[in-house]
Amino acid sequence: MPLPLLWMDSAVIGAVLLADEREKRQQLERDRILGKAPKYPFANRAMVAAPSQWQKGLKQVAPIPGSIVSCYVFGVIEHTGIWLGDDCLVELHGSGLVRAVSVKRFLAGRTGSQIYLACNHLHQPLIADTVLTRAEQAIYQCFSQRGEEVVKGFNELNKKLAEHFNQGIYWDEMIISKLNE
Repeated sequence: MPLPLLWMDSAVIGAVLLADEREKRQQLERDRILGKAPKYPFANRAMVAAPSQWQKGLKQVAPIPGSIVSCYVFGVIEHTGIWLGDDCLVELHGSGLVRAVSVKRFLAGRTGSQIYLACNHLHQPLIADTVLTRAEQAIYQCFSQRGEEVVKGFNELNKKLAEHFNQGIYWDEMIISKLNE
């Protein structure tokens, strides 16, 4: 008989933790809309709202050419690229080749079905001045680490983005449905 009680206790604890996480996310969204800065410095936490494989975002955002995009790869790492427009984005393939791919191809072989955009607190995609031109010029080039500044992970990317844009980075779910029609 103790086993069902243990299951019930686990279910109650899980429900409490889920409700607490939901409340934190709702508070983050309220603070975000009001433009309140996070309670921690960017150096410690550049990414204010991370992409979530399990929970859809509260708001979907339309991509703009030059938007920084991301998706999950088996729930462990993130794969990033630059949105070009017309169902096309630029990604760095594992072989080192920079290539233009469709949304379908970008998500192929990944566990997630969502793409996320790096946005500001107003749900607007963050775009650097020259990123679109540089991404288009890099297509079909091979990436070499020699002499290049290499970003070694998603957290480091977020820190660099936060420094460049001088604000925290929010990853909002991208509107995909219209692109696939």
